[in-house]
Amino acid sequence: MASTGNHALIYGASGITGWAIVNAILNGYPSKDAFSKVSALVNRPLTREMALWPDDPRLQIVSGVDLLKGSQDELTKTIKEKVSDVDTVTQVFFFSYKQIDDNDEECKVNEAMLERAVNAIDTLSPKLSYVLLPTGTKIYGCQMLDRFPFSNDLPLKETLPPIPEPDLSQLFYYNQIDCLKRISKGRKWQWCEVRPDNIIGFVPNNNAYCLAQTLALYLALYRSINGEGAKCPFPGSEKSWRNKYNESPQDMVAHFSIYAALHPDKTGGQSFNVGGQLDTWSGKWPVVCEYFGLKGTGPEENAPQPGAYVKEHKKEWEKLGKKHNLKKGSVDSDITHQGFQYYIMTMFDFDRQMSMEASHKVGYTEEMGTPETWKIAFDRMRQAKVIP
Repeated sequence: MASTGNHALIYGASGITGWAIVNAILNGYPSKDAFSKVSALVNRPLTREMALWPDDPRLQIVSGVDLLKGSQDELTKTIKEKVSDVDTVTQVFFFSYKQIDDNDEECKVNEAMLERAVNAIDTLSPKLSYVLLPTGTKIYGCQMLDRFPFSNDLPLKETLPPIPEPDLSQLFYYNQIDCLKRISKGRKWQWCEVRPDNIIGFVPNNNAYCLAQTLALYLALYRSINGEGAKCPFPGSEKSWRNKYNESPQDMVAHFSIYAALHPDKTGGQSFNVGGQLDTWSGKWPVVCEYFGLKGTGPEENAPQPGAYVKEHKKEWEKLGKKHNLKKGSVDSDITHQGFQYYIMTMFDFDRQMSMEASHKVGYTEEMGTPETWKIAFDRMRQAKVIP
């Protein structure tokens, strides 16, 4: 099929943002005819039904492409065989990531994955015009916690210097950005980097870093055990109850990513923060709890921790699952990172709000508030039978 339109290829299409990019395009963002083909590359097998994506002839789901297997030529050949019309790909959205505990190894492997993935499409499609890479607020040193280097430089801007060593060399984002600078030299395609904070959204296949799913499972169970209108204390600290930051709604990160990729003349070679409404947990927790018919209250000394609570009440969850015919495997997934919620809701207890000036400057002005962000995520989980 020779096509005049755009063909988006998404690596990591079952992840929290990769999924949302596919979903946004198929649901007509930014317009019904903006893309004539969408190739969703996933690691683990995924059906369209599981992903809740609309039935659309433009979509092809491709699984079984291992970005680290074989030589560059072998990878390129595999992609050529598996992705139909790969010679028409115009935009690459790279959302693949491999978590490795050894930082040096993590840097090496994630840079290699990006380079191999992009080079394959560069070789196969003469139409490639854009590559989009996500990073995140770790680039500002949020993971350094009490050593957070920019507490006097808020809101965080993309023009801030790199974080100090030794942390700098332990963060693969820098390797990936350097890689894109290097491999795009003399090429026709442009690239940019987007920086969300914690992304709130739905994933079809579980995900190590999906805070919304962890909280949804916890609050659905808490409501089932304690009844409607029960008080539910915030599971973080007094300090993290008050600190300011911008959460990143998955649809907003997806929309900005698509917008950036369709406006290379405005966005090429740049970095962009992407986040929703500036808020605190004291503003958000009551809203999040309300969705489940609970009354969200402030932190208390022995407030239950979501992960531990769900583990402790596994029998009750099984009953709830049977009663509502819920999808199996969400609660005891080996992928889910139990400590992530604690990290986000307790240890990240300092202000880290981002400036959205750069994205506004290039013409992206969408806003999204807290209630809408969480409601959309929870509604999708309901539809996917993750929660009752």
